[in-house]
Amino acid sequence: MMMRMGSGTNWTLPNVLSILRACGIPLFFYLALVTHQDGWAVLLLALGGASDYFDGKIARAWGQESSLGAMLDPAVDRLYIVSTLVVLYMRDVIPLWLIATLVIRDILLALLALVLKGKGYGLLTVTFLGKAATFTLLYAFPFLLLGLAKTTFGSVAYVVGWSFAIWGVALYVYTGMSYFRIGLRRIRVGSSFEVLE
Repeated sequence: MMMRMGSGTNWTLPNVLSILRACGIPLFFYLALVTHQDGWAVLLLALGGASDYFDGKIARAWGQESSLGAMLDPAVDRLYIVSTLVVLYMRDVIPLWLIATLVIRDILLALLALVLKGKGYGLLTVTFLGKAATFTLLYAFPFLLLGLAKTTFGSVAYVVGWSFAIWGVALYVYTGMSYFRIGLRRIRVGSSFEVLE
């Protein structure tokens, strides 16, 4: 039985890409923690990042945006970020404070989303800066993983990775505060409005 990919159904190509991207997370854990095949683990992260970019482009270009996609895409992004943070922490690459900063931000926004949904205001729209923050972190993590190599390339990757990570964390916190302000204002005003990008 074939799945129709068009409007009026959640089985759109962008949503299928998001689901396939989520299926790569267990494989990433296996490559990074069990076999320590860091090159393949990084390639998997790169493919995940590429599919994240293309599923959004396809959804907009083909008119296949959906409420499921609006929830699924950022949820898979968060899963990739958390999974990579766990791997990097277990491999002694990043400190606990960095993980705590990112996780607390996401927990607060998840609670805000529940409140907004409960009041019938819908989900917050992901802004350009929000996407940029996620992409910056997704660029940083592979470099940090490659930075484990005891080579000149590893040393360069470590520096590049931390440069992206610091910038990414700053953007992630900033956009989190921005989303939170927008959500609180929406609750106070009691009506929906456009999210400025």
